[in-house]
Amino acid sequence: MFRLHIDIPLPHTEEEAIKMANAIIASFNTNKLDVECINYRLGHDDDRQKSNYLDKNENGHVSNKKSKILLTKDSQGVSNIQVNDGLTAVDDVV
Repeated sequence: MFRLHIDIPLPHTEEEAIKMANAIIASFNTNKLDVECINYRLGHDDDRQKSNYLDKNENGHVSNKKSKILLTKDSQGVSNIQVNDGLTAVDDVV
């Protein structure tokens, strides 16, 4: 299986990078994607671990788990997006 890895430098503060990463992910047109799952993470060049700065706990520690989007279509072909935090949104609303 081939996988698409995209490396987009975000030379901003952590807060700005998180906002920009979320905006990039939200901009995907899921109706044109024939995939069921997208895994992604926000890393930092100085961090030797594969940390995910989009997944922080209440103490500010980042995890090394990738964020995940599950893509499904309902019986009418409308795309639904389920993010790993349990929220579901209809594609046209996102």
